[in-house]
Amino acid sequence: MMNRKLIKICGMTCLQDIEYANELLPEFVGFVLFYPKSKRNIGLEDAVILRRQLGERIYTVAVTVSPTVEQVKQIQEAGFHCIQIHGKMSDEVYEALQIPIFRAFNVTDTEQMIQLQDKEKVRGYVFDAKTPGSGKTFDWNLLKNVDRGDKLLFLAGGIGEHNVKQAIARVNPDVIDVSSAVENPDVNGRCGGKNKEKMRKIIRMVHDEE
Repeated sequence: MMNRKLIKICGMTCLQDIEYANELLPEFVGFVLFYPKSKRNIGLEDAVILRRQLGERIYTVAVTVSPTVEQVKQIQEAGFHCIQIHGKMSDEVYEALQIPIFRAFNVTDTEQMIQLQDKEKVRGYVFDAKTPGSGKTFDWNLLKNVDRGDKLLFLAGGIGEHNVKQAIARVNPDVIDVSSAVENPDVNGRCGGKNKEKMRKIIRMVHDEE
């Protein structure tokens, strides 16, 4: 178990977001791909342009929902470090992947973890609320007896400045995963981009610098 907590800023959508990340240095950033239902969804070509502007110290995560074999091949060819998979993960998709997988669950799916313990490519579990990206928390007590084994534990869902210290104390995750808590207000139903000061604040809190 690592001592220093890490942070993932999810839902990067524009160059300004990338510039903030390069300055503030979260360990991971996420790009929502192939999921038009999300207000943070961006095209793969745009994501690649943004990824190329990131400093080498930051890991890029392609965030997907029930991806196809063709989609994961495109993600790998585009140079992403890792893939986060919500929804279904077929055996064919697992076999096609050559980059680390962060397998996402909502709080009703934790029994699936048993089937993944021996899957070497799965390097982390992401625990989120029932509706990912909703900015809503869930009952963290449900994770009290979770056996993460040698996988990273990402905690997502409604975490912000008001409760991040409590989340760390109660769940002891390896990585805090935030999105809506560090964003500007939406513009015409689309994500308004990240807020630099909100990012700065929560990154410092997670890194125990304030």
